[in-house]
Formats: sequence, C-alpha cells, structure tokens
Amino acid sequence: SAELCLLPALATLLPPLPGLGGPGSAEVGLGGLPAELRTAVRALVGDLDALFSALGLREENFAVGALSRIVAAELAGYAPARNRRRTATNKASVVFVDRTLDLAGAVGHHGDNLAEKILSVLPKLPGHKTDVMVNMLELTALQTTDETCSIIAPGCLAQPNDPAAKALWESFMNLKQKEAVMEARRHLVEAASRENLPIKMSMGRVTPEQLSSYIKLFRNNLKALENHCGLLQLVLATVQTLKHPQTSKWDNFLAFERLLLQTIGESEMPSVLNQLLPMIKSYNERTKDDYTCEDFLVLLVYIYSVVGEIESGKELGAAEEEVKKALVKAICDEPEPSPLLQKIT
Repeated sequence: SAELCLLPALATLLPPLPGLGGPGSAEVGLGGLPAELRTAVRALVGDLDALFSALGLREENFAVGALSRIVAAELAGYAPARNRRRTATNKASVVFVDRTLDLAGAVGHHGDNLAEKILSVLPKLPGHKTDVMVNMLELTALQTTDETCSIIAPGCLAQPNDPAAKALWESFMNLKQKEAVMEARRHLVEAASRENLPIKMSMGRVTPEQLSSYIKLFRNNLKALENHCGLLQLVLATVQTLKHPQTSKWDNFLAFERLLLQTIGESEMPSVLNQLLPMIKSYNERTKDDYTCEDFLVLLVYIYSVVGEIESGKELGAAEEEVKKALVKAICDEPEPSPLLQKIT
C-alpha cells in the first residue's frame, strides 16, 4: 500500500534470542553474528540502499535493539550509501526496531482489521510470504465439494491493475472491520450497477451470504467478470475469511488474552499456567472450538512476552513442567502434525 512496503525475501531475518546460542545483551558487531545472519544483514543493507536510491533519500538512522544497531551501523558505513547521501535531495529519519521486542504485538489478536485477518487465516499463495490463495470456484459454474480441487487457479490480493480493488485494499488496511466490509459491499454494488446487473441494494449489516449473492450476479457475464476480476477476488477473500473457523476463534483468543492480562496483574505466573493447563487437550479430546497445539504456542509466546522478567522458583518450575508434559503429549498425539509442529519436533 502507499504507506507499507514489505521485504518478503527477508521474512526469516530474526534477531538471535539471548541465551540460545545467540549473543547476550552485550554489544556485538556484525563479526559476532553467525555466518548466515551476517549474509542476511548485508542483503538487507543492500536492499535498503537500493530502495532509498529509488526514493532519492538522504537518511538519518536510529535503532532500537541489538540487531537493529548492527544494521543501522552497516548502512551508515556502506560505501554506495555514503555516495548516495552526498547527492540525494530528500531527507528522512529511519528507525530500525528488532522484531523480537514486540512479539506480543505479532501474536496478539487486538487488531480490528480485515487485512490482518485475511492474511492470517487464508492459505498462503505458493512461493509467496505476503499473499494468499483466494478460492475462485464461486465465480464458475463448477460445483464440487472437494477441498483439494485445483482445476481453477487461485486468486490473490495483489491487484495492481484494478483501481477499485486497490482502493478497497487500502480500506481493508486502514478501516475497522465493520467499515471495511461495508466498503466491499459498496464497491460491488457500484460495479454491478455499471454492468447493468440486477442488484438489490440492502441496508443494515453486511453478511458473507449477502456478499456471495452479489458475487453470483457476475458469474454468467464474462465481460463483467473480466472488467471487475480484481475487485471480485478481494470480496471473495473477505467472504472466505468471515466464514473461516479461525475467524470465530479470533474472538476467543482476544477474550483469553484480556483475561490473562487481568490475571497476570493480580497473581503470579504459576497460577496463570495452571489456568492454561486443563485447556491443553489431545487431538481425540478436542472439539472445533478448543485450542490446537499451535494455538497454545502462540498463547505461551504472548504470555511470556507481556510478563517480561519472571522470578524463577520451585512453584514456577513445577507449573512449567506440567504445561510442557501436556503439550508434548498433545503434539505426539497429532495424527497429521502441521509443517510447523514437524519443524519444532
């Protein structure tokens, strides 16, 4: 979008965690990093220099976090960047922040944002870190209940050639979910009106079923489909996200995170872990509303991130052991472990 530029090639670049073979809090330079991380930092510096060249920027660097300081220092001393800063006309302040300093933000569910939900719940587009697969079956006359049916190529979110879709994507990123869904309906109604499709405008709450019924109007009109293909893909992504079981779980996560914040304020970490324990269920005991092993890993990252420094002691050690045991059992009982669980084990 106009305000956000992602660098997916560097999606795996994470600061090393202290104590796990990574550097401690003491300052390290680029030479103190593992070889793979050194290469990634140099790649990032080169990419940023190319980006700033395209924007004609003369930057001033600021850094928060150990790895960020290394990146900022490397960029400051990078020969092509020094040359660029001598001739560039636009000034900018650049702030680098270590991703590990905001893990609570990355795993929390506090955002009322449709773009975040779409990117979280729909399957990734193969080979992409920042785009998803949108099922396009609804735009065809093909009727199949087979989830793996791949006759129809998937749609995606990137629609650079469709002004309406680009405007709608901006709404998904910048508005609250309720307003963004209303924008999706408005764009659909306008597109249908332009194509003289028999659309009945309704007021009130927008439902996924209502959006689906509007989408179906385009189905038998190839010209209308072609003219508004980008917009239809974004609205289909909205419908599929709103109907997705993970979206209803989103609110459960949010409620539990709020409860945790209250509990952590009032009591110690062991009691928070003991609260969590009965909710860790094996595959055979789980219903669709229960948390999976991956959900628990996300919750644990959230808890330990918001708590910060913890006093270790006997009680905490015992509570952590119980949670570990329950999680290991749940992971071992998974009939088909996800790629993440396979990687962890």
